[in-house]
Amino acid sequence: MQEDLQRAVPPTDESPAVVAPPPDYLATEEPVDDGTNPFIGRFGLRAGWGIALFFLIFTILSFALLVAIRAAEGKSIMPKSSKSASSQSKPPVQAGDVGARNAVLEDGSNFIAVALAGWILSRIERRRFRVYGIGRNRLRDFLPGAFWGLALLSMLVGTLRATHVLVFDGRALTGPAIFVFGAKWLVAFLCVGLFEESLTRGYLQYSLSRGLYGLGRRISPNHARAVSFWIAAIFMSCLFGAGHLLNPGESAPGIAAVFLAGMVFSYALWHTGSLWWAIGFHMAWDWAQSFLYGVPDSGFLSAGRLFHTHPTGNPLLSGGTAGPEGSVFVLPTLVLVMVIVRFTTPAGAQPELEPLPKSHKLPPEPNAVIA
Repeated sequence: MQEDLQRAVPPTDESPAVVAPPPDYLATEEPVDDGTNPFIGRFGLRAGWGIALFFLIFTILSFALLVAIRAAEGKSIMPKSSKSASSQSKPPVQAGDVGARNAVLEDGSNFIAVALAGWILSRIERRRFRVYGIGRNRLRDFLPGAFWGLALLSMLVGTLRATHVLVFDGRALTGPAIFVFGAKWLVAFLCVGLFEESLTRGYLQYSLSRGLYGLGRRISPNHARAVSFWIAAIFMSCLFGAGHLLNPGESAPGIAAVFLAGMVFSYALWHTGSLWWAIGFHMAWDWAQSFLYGVPDSGFLSAGRLFHTHPTGNPLLSGGTAGPEGSVFVLPTLVLVMVIVRFTTPAGAQPELEPLPKSHKLPPEPNAVIA
C-alpha cells in the first residue's frame, strides 16, 4: 500500500521551504529601558541628549556659515553704528519690505546647518537619515504639495477679494521683471520651506516623539507611537508659532493660524512619512502670498511683488497687517488641507524608532540573488 502511494505521487526536485530568521533590522522585540544608564535608553541615545547635541551643532554650523557669507560679501557680522549705517546704506524699496536675496542666504544657510546637524546625529545614533522625513518620496510628495499650496492660497485670496476685505491697487511689475522677481522669490521660498519644515518637523519632531514614547505607553498602550507623535507635534507647532512672534505686522490670529498650520503639516508628515508634501505646500503658499498676489506673509511684505494690495474692513476678516493668514477664512482652508492630504496622498510607512545595531546589514535590494 505504501509503495502504491509513493508511485502515485510524482517525485519533485523542490526541497522543503526553510524559513530563515528575520534579519536584525526587522526585529520586533520590544527594547527595554531599565533607567540605569543616563545616556542610553530604550531607543539608543536618549532624546534629551540628542536634542541638546542637535542645537549645539546647529548653532555652531549656522554661525560658521554666517561668518563665511559675511566674509564673502566683505561685511562684518556685528551691526554697524546707526551713524555709519545711515550714511552708507541705500534706502529700501519700500519700508518694511524684505528681499529675496536675504531670504535665500539666511534660510538657505540655516537649512544646510539643520541638514548637516541631522546627518551628524544620524551617524552618532546609527539611524538612517531618511527617518527624519527628508530622504523619501521627494518629487512624489513635493509636486502635489506645491500645486495645492498655490491653489488653496489663490482660493483664500479670491474669498477675501469677493468679500471686499482685500483691495488690489494695481500691478507693481511689468515686462521681464515679472519673471526675474518671480524666479527669485520661488528659490527664496523653497529655502524657507526646506529650513522651517526640516527644523520643526525633522530631527526634533522625531527625537521628541521617541523621547515621549514612554508617556505615550502610559496614556494609551496600544497607540503609544501616535500619542507621542502628536504630543511632540503640539510642542513643535508652538515653537513654529513662536518663531513668528517678532514679525512686524503679525497679529494674535495670525500666530494662532501659524500654530494650526504647523499641526496640519505634522498631519502631512504622519500620513505620508515624509516632509516633502509640506515643503512643497509651504513654498507655493508663501510664494503666492508674497510675490503673486502681493499680500503680507505673516506680517512681511516682499520687495518685488507683482501687485500692490491693501486690506480693508474688519481685520478678523481681512487679516489686517498679518495678511490672509490672520483672517478667519484661513480656518476652513486649513481643514480643507487636511482633507486633501488624507484623500489625495498615499500613506507612507512610519520611520523606525530603534537605532541600527552596530553590526547591522542593510535590507537586500529587490530582485537580488542571495547566495
